[in-house]
Amino acid sequence: MNAIDSCFSRLKTDGRTAFIAYITAGDPTLESTIRLVRELESAGTDIIELGVPFSDPVADGPVNQEAAQRALKNGVNVRQILEAVAQIRTESRIPIVLFTYLNTILAYGLGRFVPDARAAGVDGVLILDLPPEEAGEYKRLMNEHGLASIFLVSPITPPERIELIAKNTTGFIYYVAQMGVTGERETVSATVHTMIGNIRRHTNIPVVVGFGVSSPRHVKELSRYADGIVVGSAIVKRIGGEGNTPGFEKDIGAYVRTLTAPLKGGS
Repeated sequence: MNAIDSCFSRLKTDGRTAFIAYITAGDPTLESTIRLVRELESAGTDIIELGVPFSDPVADGPVNQEAAQRALKNGVNVRQILEAVAQIRTESRIPIVLFTYLNTILAYGLGRFVPDARAAGVDGVLILDLPPEEAGEYKRLMNEHGLASIFLVSPITPPERIELIAKNTTGFIYYVAQMGVTGERETVSATVHTMIGNIRRHTNIPVVVGFGVSSPRHVKELSRYADGIVVGSAIVKRIGGEGNTPGFEKDIGAYVRTLTAPLKGGS
């Protein structure tokens, strides 16, 4: 069983929603990314999303775009990120999902990327700009190597396409709670509950919610509906502000603990 499946199965038994933290690999350095993963896991994170920096991240808001630029200025590439995952795997089994764009994978070589990702210890991949209709060879390789293929559903995805996405997704479906790019929001969309219900008519795969989640109040509210909750920009923003301070990872961990507390019986 894939580690993502095992994680959701365990959390379902415990009656708990997964907390998923997104960070950009290599921001500010790959060494700090490795330390951050350790700290995020200690803070109660269940799954890690590692953003692969890309020069034209069209789905990302300013915060994540700036993080990608900082990483790219350091020369961070796919090979180095996989090496960092392999290093994380020497002491942690937390599920890791790569959050990336298709051009980055094609430049590396799809036939090389999937087995290399598996060998490094990656558990799943979300390619933001690869629709399931065009993912035949990618899906074949991912299935062959036991990696989860994660696809997106948006608030305007019609029912027939939700069904198609559900048939092609493994690991979890990522529901984009807000239209537009990533970034913090004041409120969570009132349609989340309805859309998650619509998705679940087509699949038993876990449904996680992201885009705009940034506070313990958001986490607590969404935990009533979702199998998992993703917080990204709010974490990445703090990394951008504190990343040059020695030991900043502890401060990020302290913030994430305020987000995971509602899922673990805290207020």
